[in-house]
Amino acid sequence: MRNPRNERVSSDIDSTGTERTCILSGRKGAREDFIRLAISPDGLVLPDIHARAPGRGAWIGVSRDTLENALAKGKLKGAMARAFKGAPLSIPEDLGARIAQGLEKALTERLGLELKSGRLLMGSDRIAQNAREGKVAWLAHAADAREDGSRKLDQAWRVGRDAEGSGLKGMRLPLDRTTLSVALGRDNVVHLALNDRGAAQRVDSLLTRLLQFQGQDPPDDGPDDGAPTPDVGAEIDGKGQAQDAVPTTTPDMGRAHAD
Repeated sequence: MRNPRNERVSSDIDSTGTERTCILSGRKGAREDFIRLAISPDGLVLPDIHARAPGRGAWIGVSRDTLENALAKGKLKGAMARAFKGAPLSIPEDLGARIAQGLEKALTERLGLELKSGRLLMGSDRIAQNAREGKVAWLAHAADAREDGSRKLDQAWRVGRDAEGSGLKGMRLPLDRTTLSVALGRDNVVHLALNDRGAAQRVDSLLTRLLQFQGQDPPDDGPDDGAPTPDVGAEIDGKGQAQDAVPTTTPDMGRAHAD
């Protein structure tokens, strides 16, 4: 995307600071919790999930229901018009669906990257063994996973984290086994685990944004905050400490409002 005609050239992506403001609610929050909207060359408002499109952007931090209600009542168009003064804008009716698809794609692509790097574990037996040994930093189940299978892995995770009786359990993903299987190129993907805290933080950040947009509560339990366990996805430095092979920083998301 690039700036439309008559739009002054500036970027909110490289702006300093971490706090952003939602153009609909006025709520302020961390930039990684919000979704950036950018404008295509022909003036079409589109989601910029990874906040990489050049030029100015506007930010939203509301659920899909709230967004679609604002779109139907013209509130979103008014907020965008104020944010992009002088720019002809066209907001697609399916903007909410496009955002949801983009967030889901970002999450599944990140899971795929963690799989390639050796940080994502699949298969009940493998996950259970690693969980009991305290090597699981993050645990999740497909939306249609059976309760008995999920409970067994949750219990193994609690044992490995010395958290029996705490109620700690894996996250129920907003994705079913078919979606996960297609995204990861494997058959019958029902349970997932990550053996690296950095990977868990990266996945958790994307999952939280998706859940919030769907109007659901974010994960109650974040990545395991215990000592990192060296694994095939981690490099060992000269002091014997596990170091993430993939950067753990999230993309710079820019300002919460256009300016």
